[in-house]
Parts: sequence; C-alpha cells; structure tokens
Amino acid sequence: MGKWTGRVAAALLVIVLVAFVALATWEPFWAKREGIAPPQASYSAEIIRDEFGVPHIYGKRDRDVAYGVAIAHSEDDFATLQDVVAMARGRYGAIAGQDGAAIDYVYHLLDARGTADRHYPGLPEDTRALFEAYATGLNDYAEQNPDEVKLGNLFPVNGKDVAAGFALRQPFFFGLNNVIEPLVAGEELRAEYGPDIPGFPREGTPEPTERQDDAEQVAYSPFGRDAAHNGSNAFAVTPDKSGGPTILVSNSHQPWRGGVAWYELVVESEEGWHYAGANFPGSPFPFLGHNEVLGWTNTVNTPDMVDVYELELDDRGERYRFGGEWRDLETRTVTLPVKLGPIVLPIRREIHRSIHGPVIINDRGAFAFRYGGIDNLGQLDAYYRMNKAKSLEEWEAILARMDIPSTNFIYGDQEGNIAYVYNAALPDRPEGPNWRSVLDGSDPALVWDGPIDYKELPRYLNPASGWLYNANNAPYTAAGKGSDLSPDEFAPELGIELKQTNRSRRAWKLMSEAELLDRETLEEIKYDTGYERSGYIADLWDALEDESLLPSDIEVDNSLKRARDLLLKWDFKADNIGRADSLALLMIREFMSCRYQNKACPTVVGELERAVDHLETHFGRIDPPMGELLRLRQGNVDFPLDGGSDTLRASTLWDVEQDGRLAVRHGDSFIQWVEWLPGRRVSSRSIQPFGAATTRPQSPHYTDQSTLFIQHRLKPVHFWREDVLANAITRKTVTHR
Repeated sequence: MGKWTGRVAAALLVIVLVAFVALATWEPFWAKREGIAPPQASYSAEIIRDEFGVPHIYGKRDRDVAYGVAIAHSEDDFATLQDVVAMARGRYGAIAGQDGAAIDYVYHLLDARGTADRHYPGLPEDTRALFEAYATGLNDYAEQNPDEVKLGNLFPVNGKDVAAGFALRQPFFFGLNNVIEPLVAGEELRAEYGPDIPGFPREGTPEPTERQDDAEQVAYSPFGRDAAHNGSNAFAVTPDKSGGPTILVSNSHQPWRGGVAWYELVVESEEGWHYAGANFPGSPFPFLGHNEVLGWTNTVNTPDMVDVYELELDDRGERYRFGGEWRDLETRTVTLPVKLGPIVLPIRREIHRSIHGPVIINDRGAFAFRYGGIDNLGQLDAYYRMNKAKSLEEWEAILARMDIPSTNFIYGDQEGNIAYVYNAALPDRPEGPNWRSVLDGSDPALVWDGPIDYKELPRYLNPASGWLYNANNAPYTAAGKGSDLSPDEFAPELGIELKQTNRSRRAWKLMSEAELLDRETLEEIKYDTGYERSGYIADLWDALEDESLLPSDIEVDNSLKRARDLLLKWDFKADNIGRADSLALLMIREFMSCRYQNKACPTVVGELERAVDHLETHFGRIDPPMGELLRLRQGNVDFPLDGGSDTLRASTLWDVEQDGRLAVRHGDSFIQWVEWLPGRRVSSRSIQPFGAATTRPQSPHYTDQSTLFIQHRLKPVHFWREDVLANAITRKTVTHR
C-alpha cells in the first residue's frame, strides 16, 4: 500500500509541476503572431541630448525622426513603453495581473484592434510611414536589449499595433471609465456634467458615504486609478496685455509615471517638421508644445460624450429588440491573461456588441453605450498635421475635422493671436429625449451618427480682455467679464459641462484683477496656492462651522475639536506657512475627488478623523509643517512641496508611505512657457517634476530637474539647432538598414 501511495503522490507531483510549467509559459506562445516582420525600409536619425538629457531628434525625413523618437524614448523609459505596447496587444494582464486584465477587457470591449484594422490602412501614406518607423524603432531597441524585455513575443510590433493603442486610450480623456466602471460593477451610473435636459430635472448631490480605499479599486482604464483626476491649467496672453510677447503657458496635470506621463522632446526634419513639446509613451509625435510660429496646449474637458442604452434581451440572452424586430447580439469569447505570482492564468470572458456599440451585461440588465469619436482613428493624422501647421487658419482647419474626440485647445502664435476651442466630438443629438438618462435601446431614433459641426462648439479668438485660460472648467468662464461666452448660447443636448474648479475660480479672479499680465504676474498666478471659499470648499467649511458636526452631548475626541478649530482659522492657502495647512491638505482631497467624479462624497467627520489620526500617528501633532508632510520623492530626492488638490500650483494625488509622508504622484507635470516677441524667434522654457529618464535610476537625468521644480523655476528649451549643439552632452546617429 505504501508503494502505491508513494507512486500516486509522485504522479500528482508530476501533474502539478506540468500544470505549473504550463501556466508559467503558455502566454507568450499563445500570443505569438506570424507575419509581423518589420517593414522593409531604412531609417536614420541623429539624437542629441542637452544638459538635462532632453532628446533633440533630427532626420532627413519625418519618418526618420519618428524612428529616432522611439529609440530615444526607449533609452529613457522602455519599461513604460512595453506596458503601453502590451495594452495595445490585449496582453497587459500578463504583466500587471488583475489590474492589467481589466484594461485588456476594455481593449476587447471597445474593439480597439478592430478600429485599427478598419481605419489604419486608409490613413495618408506619410502618416502610416511615421507609425511604421516608430514601431521599427521599438523593435530595434527590443532586439538590441533583450534583457529589458518583460514579456515574450511582445515584439515585433507594427504601425497598426501602435494605432490600436491610440484607439484604446483616447476615449478615457473625457471620462469613459465613469460609465464602464459602474456598469461592470452593476452600480448606478454617475451623473454627467452636462446640463439637465428641459423637462427632465435630475436629483441632487448623493448622500455622503464612507469612502473606499484606493487600493480596493480596479480601474477599467489605461490611465489607471487616477484616470478621473487628469486635468491641467492653460493660459494665453496677447502682446497688448503682456506688455511684450504673445505668451502661451502649458501646465498639464498628469500622473508622474506610467502610460500617460509626459515625455519631453524636440523634433526636426528637412521636411518642415520642427516642434518642441511632449508626448505620451506610444506616440511618434508631440501632443502639445510649439513650432516656429504657433503652439497650443490642452486641458481635459468632460462633456456628456457617452449615451447608455438599456437593451431588451430575449429569454436566451442572444438577441435584442431594435426597431420592432429582434437582432442578434454580437458575442465573442476572448482570453485575458492574468498574472498571479509566477503563473499566468487564462481567463475567458464574453464580449458583446449591439448596433449602439459595446454592451455590458450585469445583474441589472444589458446596457449598450455609444460615445463621441467611436470608431474614428483620424486623430493619428490630425496631430501630425497640426505639428506642422504654419498659421492659425491651417491649424484650425485641421482641428475642425473633429478627428480629435476631446480636450480643450488653448492656442498662441507669433502674430499675436490667442484662441481657445472647446474641442469635443459631441454627439449630434436631436431635441426631445432625456439624454442625461439611460435610453431605450429599442428606439432607432436615439442612435445618433457622428458629431456636431465644428462651428457649434464654444470658441474664443482674441477676446477684448487680452487673455484666455482653462482649468478643467466650463467654457463660460475663460476670458473675463464682458468677454466670456454665455451657456444660454448652447443647446443642453450638446452636454457641455457646467463644472467649475477651484483653479478656475482663482485663475479668473486673479487674471481679471491684473492690469498687466507680464511674465512676473502670470508666474505668480500659475504658482498660486490659494483656495476660494466657493463650491465644494464652501460646502466643506460650512459643515465644519456647523455646531452639530461634533455634538456636545456625546464624548468627542479632544483632538477632533482642536483640529476643527484650527481649520476654521485657516487662511485658505496651501503655501506651507499656516499651521492648518497639513490638516486642510488631507481634508480637501477627497471632496475634490468626489466632485471630479460626480460620485458620493465622504462624511466630513470621517475625513476629519482620518486626517487627525494620520497626523497624530506619524507626526505626534495635528499641525506639522505641510512641507514635512507633502513630499517630492524619487530615488535620493526627498523635497518638500507646496500646493494641494485643485490649486493652480497642483499637488493633486499622492501615495501614503510607511513614514506617513505623502509622496505626490500626480499634479503639476510638464510645464512649458512659450513666448513670441515681435520680430524675434520663438523662445520657451520648461520643467518636469523629476527628469527625462524617470525609470532609469542610474541615469544622471533621473531626478535632475527636481530642485528647479520645487523652486518654481524653469529650464531653457533649446529649440534652435545652434543652441542644441552649444548645450549638447551626447550626440549619436541611430539607423535601421
């Protein structure tokens, strides 16, 4: 009997080992593709790095430059580029586990690859050549550095793979995750930011609730858990108002690491492409910045771009009613690789689609959704053309194609023009239905086709005030009293948000008060740390003032009383001076967050208890200097920071580290200050929180911009070649033959 028991145990061990090896190795073999050889083309680019390691990439042709962009970015952050490529292949779960698999699910749900398959071949040849060259650069770096490759058979990739990544990411800039996440969870949808449809008033603010810990959340977004907080400030000033140059200030608020962290670069070809700015990993061109004669920056807008439809399914769940007849529900099964320790599990999921768009089935029913820019890949060409535009008219004609689904554009140029376009591929909705609610999926009249005309969007050009700004707010406060547009001019069906942010209130006030918006004055505004007692800040402080907040007839921790008293004396500045700054910093973030996401806010007492407990546990007091609490941390860098959530000097989100310090991960990121003086060449300055090589600890450019960043200082952008050569640290040529 003992022999048989031993043999059975040995057999079971062999089976377990075989299963373990299979689960540890199946995914790369399953994902291997045939016929994805690099294109038969030659490329040559020169990469010159300046004193801060910023790459300046030169080539004879635009495609040569794109090849060099991929090489330079890989040298600085190949780890993140691989994550982006894995997302674009539906394989991120094999790297990032459950969180990655959620993104892979969305990749299939939105049919990102199908969008690329359908529309990439129809793009102009020179645009496709740009993407093919960029893909070749990624492949060459992977081949030359095999020890850095995270996932087997991730390379080679081609231009269509890179394009699929664009199709996946773009809808999340306008908040598609705010629809997908509750639908997957079977929860109530969050209210859109658009105005109520006449005759259909919506309910008020949700009741306060205890907040969920960030670590418990799964984000169905390629931007991760911080997707709902992406934002920015932007400023443009005319020469008359500045007293000299046209000024364009890009002040993006993005995560400091990951797939939507900015990467600074300058590109120049002999075909007329010359641009300084920043891109995201996975792009062959900058998304914002400037060329010789014009520039622009972006801020996130949140119009109602998504319509949700409830479907009536038959008893078998295979068909849905539409227009008085039953139609087959498109269903396919996909495999999501989910890394779990040393193994990767193959998880099968069904993906559904109706004539409306993607479909999610939960315990509440079956829901389809349709969004602005659905099944459009034109942005790949639009950004490229805008990089090379030479006039306001040419630039705006490209934007008017409505190929870039969302984000505000703030513009400036050498002629002294400034402009703000509330860019969004808003669905062309007819009057009548309640577009702010879940719609009847059986009614064909509710399925719109395409966006509105460009001329229907809110737009400013050279306002009388001489200035423009946006801080993720409604487009009706942008240029000051007498120059601002009115919401009455735009139909509610458009879904244009009415949201205001603290940053907007501060910017509008400070810019309106300034007689001259010269460099010094505008810098003071950009780095302002103040809060207006308005909106959610007013609600929060009104609640703190309410005597019933901490009832006197029950025992209340004395620390809570002292904390409330301290907050009631606060000067509403997150400047690292006042005694209440640390408490206010901890209190405000979640109330900012809930308003950004249109979800239930936490209770005031609950947040006060959390803040007091944190400060007493880690600092032994409720009033430590904010600079001891809020930190800029990476490698050996550990600096104090100012600003807070929703201040113009933004320190928006952070990780709570073991010593109780808050390591900021999201806020002021790429800042670029551009000036055109009459009769002179464009000049610009910029800064990042860390450096050009944020995932390369051994690089001298891992954190070499951090000191300037905390000091509110900018470094020069070497736009002109003679300046680049005068400040060059390294210089080399990269080729593909």
